[in-house]
Amino acid sequence: MSSFPKKFVVDTNVPKTANYATDPENIPSDLKDCVVECIAAIKKITERKDGLVLDSGGEIFGEYLRNLSMSGQPGVGNKFLKWVHDHQWGFPYEDHVVINKEGDSYSEFPNTKDLSQFDPADKKFVAVAKAHPAKPPILQATDCKWLGWKNALEKEGIIVNFLCPDYVALHYEEKRGV
Repeated sequence: MSSFPKKFVVDTNVPKTANYATDPENIPSDLKDCVVECIAAIKKITERKDGLVLDSGGEIFGEYLRNLSMSGQPGVGNKFLKWVHDHQWGFPYEDHVVINKEGDSYSEFPNTKDLSQFDPADKKFVAVAKAHPAKPPILQATDCKWLGWKNALEKEGIIVNFLCPDYVALHYEEKRGV
């Protein structure tokens, strides 16, 4: 990513991927650069102390809690969760976005044919980005499915910043059988 955005939504796989650095010997070779990129992104986020956009109902934070350790140890991803916990209520009011659940989706999620197969567990990130006045990009690490939705999301004003574009492209093509 050439320049770091002022506001952003962070998919859970960014801190989860950063946590791979706790066991460097077992990082898959195709993931090593991605781990470095995720650690760098988290470092920028936590040093700035602002810019992270969350939902006001705590759905994103809840997903972080289910996938990371609140102790902040070990790993940069777990440290990120602890940082979010300790600082989230100091974020500007507008960075706590209201999203409205509708079944397995949100009223803020774009209702288009191109996004009809979008992973329900990830819709909260899109809903938050869409509902925020600045339309912040979503930082994405390793979920290659997002590459298939990139253009449809862009049509809706949602930008996905892939921290690991080579990894995502490689695995997206593998899953498609290309």
